Amino acid sequence: MARLGVNVDHVATVRQARGINEPDPVTAAALAELAGADSITVHLREDRRHVQDRDVEILRQTIKTRLNLEMAGTDEMVGIALKVLPDSATLVPEKREELTTEGGLDVVRHRHLLKRHVDLLRQAGITVSLFVDPELEQIKASHRLGVDFIEIHTGAYCEAQKSVEKKIELEKIATAIRAGRKLGLGVNAGHGLNYWNVQAVVALGGIEEFNIGHSIVSRAVLVGMERAVAEMAALVREA
Repeated sequence: MARLGVNVDHVATVRQARGINEPDPVTAAALAELAGADSITVHLREDRRHVQDRDVEILRQTIKTRLNLEMAGTDEMVGIALKVLPDSATLVPEKREELTTEGGLDVVRHRHLLKRHVDLLRQAGITVSLFVDPELEQIKASHRLGVDFIEIHTGAYCEAQKSVEKKIELEKIATAIRAGRKLGLGVNAGHGLNYWNVQAVVALGGIEEFNIGHSIVSRAVLVGMERAVAEMAALVREA
């Protein structure tokens, strides 16, 4: 049965829009856990556009499940991770001008820099995952770096408009799952998943955890955090 990781970044986005102290992503994380979340994810961006250092530090002290820190592969972020010691760290690409993460890491191109960061994190006892597109070469390169997990970027599938395009992207994800598991990697998935498109990915099998944020937070605005999380958890665990 797959697990659900809830990303509370966009609770912080609403807070930062007014520059005040509410809504608090720490409170949102607690409610998500009560509703059945298996882990909490936050992305501490270099420009601190939503999640702040304070959020990460308090979450480390308060959550009862697992803390997954999404982060760019930089010396600053690795230093923060080594101080906070999240249960897992997911390295993602990051550009200042993007609204949200636009694709997976180019592990093949940046393998030497990533290797140094991966080694430091794993030596500290942190489980390491790389956020990658469903491409065989990127998965093989991730395996060579000695990471524990890959997280498959599901954005292309979620953004596909035509059924034939969705089918093609879904098959790419299925192939990536098989490749990752064959290499002994744990396989997670995330980006763009919502209440209408997640079931097809769940049905593929082989994914250990789905990390979902924007869709859950958007629904929570209308129905409350606990109901939004519970409804998504039911979909993810259906298989």
